[in-house]
Amino acid sequence: MPAVFVHVSDIHFGQERDHVVHIHDDVKKELVADATEVVAGLPAGVAQGILVTGDIAYSGTWEQYEAAGLWLDQLAAGIGCEIHRVQMIPGNHDLDRKKLSVGGGKLLDYIRAGGPAEYEEVISNENDRATLFSRFEDYGRFSIGYNCGLDDEAKYATNLRIEVGPNRWIRFVRLNSSLLCHGKERENPPELMIGARQFTIPRHPGEENVVLAHHPLHWYKDGQDVRQYVNSRARVFISGHEHDPKVDINEVEDGCAVMMLAAGAAVPFMSDDTYTYTYNIIEFDWDHASDGLAVTMYPRAWNPAKTCFEADEKRLGGKEPRFTLGSPNFRKVGPGLAEPVQELGANVDGAALEPAVELVPTEGVETGAGEIAPMPPDAEGYEIALLRFFRDLYESERLRILVALDAIPAESNERMNQGVERRLFDWLAREGRLPDVVSMIDRLIAEREEGAT
Repeated sequence: MPAVFVHVSDIHFGQERDHVVHIHDDVKKELVADATEVVAGLPAGVAQGILVTGDIAYSGTWEQYEAAGLWLDQLAAGIGCEIHRVQMIPGNHDLDRKKLSVGGGKLLDYIRAGGPAEYEEVISNENDRATLFSRFEDYGRFSIGYNCGLDDEAKYATNLRIEVGPNRWIRFVRLNSSLLCHGKERENPPELMIGARQFTIPRHPGEENVVLAHHPLHWYKDGQDVRQYVNSRARVFISGHEHDPKVDINEVEDGCAVMMLAAGAAVPFMSDDTYTYTYNIIEFDWDHASDGLAVTMYPRAWNPAKTCFEADEKRLGGKEPRFTLGSPNFRKVGPGLAEPVQELGANVDGAALEPAVELVPTEGVETGAGEIAPMPPDAEGYEIALLRFFRDLYESERLRILVALDAIPAESNERMNQGVERRLFDWLAREGRLPDVVSMIDRLIAEREEGAT
């Protein structure tokens, strides 16, 4: 069966004021109801996950992410996927601009006045990098729970792939286009950068990349270089930020195409005929006839007269457009099966099976000892426990668990941060201590709730 994802962007939790709070709450509720109904009507009947292309929050503060987490749980429950199965990237509103120091502002000015060399000079310095990343503190805690934490070295991140055909997969690659944002960044001339350490995305036989980035390519000073890598190594590039849904298919060469998908805003600040409430349901599938990646869009837009979402026949190619993208990495694994795609993935009773979902090792990231980051622990309940550990616990509660379960070496003087916490959590999972972690999470939350009554 096709891999189905609900795609939302620019939700802006926390932007509401006065009566708009009630309107936006209603829109979000209607979006969940609409996605639930549409996904249930598709052949798969359920979705494999949720894609969020930035601006989850409005000003990058924790209370906004708490509200976003509750809403994402409702959306996941409605479309039949696990609550942890979310791929997300930050937008310019997902950083806390109040945390930009004077020195950090100077670093941004230095990069904007320069180019790739100045960017790499700053980002290669651990202290300078930490200064810029400090603005993502709350987003970082939120995203790491979904296994979508920001790479500390400002590289691309990828750790999830989905099977769409025989030996044919899509891999999600996450880029942080908001690291240089300061609130007044310009599009013309462009001021942002992706950076070579980030846009040199991986290429694997049998896998086609779906790249998530908040800003479209024309916002980057190094946009031409990014485009070159996207054209040669990705089949789909999904962005947000501009609140204006568009889709373009670029035929790079014979047998190789790239879809450039610009999202609308799930909840723009003000809604009108141009910037209305929109979201997408996307099917990724294998086209056996061409050995290509098939992408079917189900764009949804708000009808202000009916005050509900409906099929959007004006944007993204009209009603239920299906695009078949020439996929060179699919062809590298040899010919696919000759049988029609609907007969693939069926069990002995003839019922269709859901596409396989795999966690994969994070690429390009090294541990402090210079070793490649290991494969995520293969432990039952790992992903939901990870989400609860970071999203639902305070920092002091996470530390209590790590201390109580002897995860922190006695001789360690390492400064505790989210990356260290994640490494220690994974160690506990590999040691078979995940049930103990879950038990302590339950107990600490219960103690907190009892204390509040």
